[in-house]
Amino acid sequence: MAMSTGGSESGSPMSEINVTPLVDVMLVLLIIFMITAPLMSHRVTIKLPTANPHQEEKTPPPEVIDLAIKADGSMYFQDNQTAITDAELKQQFAVYAQKSPQPELQIRAAHDTEFKAVRKALGEAKDSGLVHVGFMTTGKE
Repeated sequence: MAMSTGGSESGSPMSEINVTPLVDVMLVLLIIFMITAPLMSHRVTIKLPTANPHQEEKTPPPEVIDLAIKADGSMYFQDNQTAITDAELKQQFAVYAQKSPQPELQIRAAHDTEFKAVRKALGEAKDSGLVHVGFMTTGKE
């Protein structure tokens, strides 16, 4: 701690820097680095997998099932030409659920479709065992 020695300028602050706390901190840091430095040189070997960009065997993309739901709740499967009933939809979902790899169901609903029609289609897909479901959006018609 810096103190005045009572010379000719008694009561004025001392203009010298007290380096004792600085030396204490530096010694503590030196001891910490001396202890941790040998630990830094310890190495762990990890065997990383190698990538082969010329690999010919690539998995094909999964099949896509397109289900369109109109504003009145009618559903169109794949071709958007003929309406499909609930029983036919369940039957188609059961067939697609048995395939390996399982296809992705993409539901495309009109912007003014009630959610209960979408919920019904999702419930039937879940009941049949389809797990890959996606939603597609369409603009306002």
